[in-house]
Amino acid sequence: MPVFAGRSSIYRLSLISWKKLFQPASGPQSHLRPVLLPASTACLQDKPHPARKSFVAILPRPLKMPRMNCRDKILSPESLPAWRERARRSGRTVAVTNGCFDLLHAGHVTYLESAKQHADLLLVAVNADATVRHLKGPGRPLNSQDDRALVLAALQSVDAVIIFHESDATRLLETVRPDVYVKGGDYTLDTINQPERRLVERLGGKVIIMPGVPGKSTTALVGKMAP
Repeated sequence: MPVFAGRSSIYRLSLISWKKLFQPASGPQSHLRPVLLPASTACLQDKPHPARKSFVAILPRPLKMPRMNCRDKILSPESLPAWRERARRSGRTVAVTNGCFDLLHAGHVTYLESAKQHADLLLVAVNADATVRHLKGPGRPLNSQDDRALVLAALQSVDAVIIFHESDATRLLETVRPDVYVKGGDYTLDTINQPERRLVERLGGKVIIMPGVPGKSTTALVGKMAP
């Protein structure tokens, strides 16, 4: 009977569990495929039956992924140039998008995941509170700029977040020099901010327009919550 060599114990495997153990590995745990060693070479072994070979199954320990603090993904204006330079030196492309992202919903998540497909790194620029009030009205934002940045930083598709206070993203784009500038919603290349477009194209980047998800918007959600 084969045996399983664990860290401190040996477990005899029934025929059923042995078969399950050696089914083809797939998915996120595929790196945990067992390794078969002849019992004669293993430090832990069962007494071999004279009519059959004996083996020991040794499972590697799960890989430990480093813990990530999403707050580390929130950049300041002072740390932004160094972040961009590290990306450039490592040969990774950068996409930039911007918006209010006031009440995060499925449309936002879908949009950001799609935007990430166009570059190695995705930087999300969040409108400051004063800018959101100017754009959306005195009742907005519902969440402060710091809270909105933190929620965005927790998304796997987002590599970095920065809060910007200007009325447009021209200054930010000039600092980042993105490979791709992604705009969402009902924009076209002719209706987006033209100084932003010309700047990105002059710096060698490209502008991509991505449509929003129909029926998904913060304004619609706020309307549903109104008494």
